[in-house]
Amino acid sequence: QVQVVESGGGLVQPGGSLRLSCAVSGSIFRINAMGWYRQAPGKEREAVAIIGSGSITNYADSVKGRFTISRDNAKNTVYLQMNSLKPEDTAVYYCSVQHISSTNYMSSYWGKGTLVTVSS
Repeated sequence: QVQVVESGGGLVQPGGSLRLSCAVSGSIFRINAMGWYRQAPGKEREAVAIIGSGSITNYADSVKGRFTISRDNAKNTVYLQMNSLKPEDTAVYYCSVQHISSTNYMSSYWGKGTLVTVSS
């Protein structure tokens, strides 16, 4: 089994910064894409930032230029640096990873989420 655990959420003022971390552990063979998603109250879950195994990144238009996703393959960890935070960034942030097994079977694993609240 693969476990995914997010950390780093909290309360921050508008214009502030936070860094989220997502650690992957367990029976890991190979991790492909890693990504951050968020779900605000009353809204659908949306993709925020994705990073492929070759470190190619994609961002939602709403966070381009403010958020940066990165990964440390040696630590099986993905990060989300969030700058210039806005109240509309308030949401539960989830980490998701694509795991490839030794038999080339792909599975997606999700963490339980970490709450980010942007408010004065």
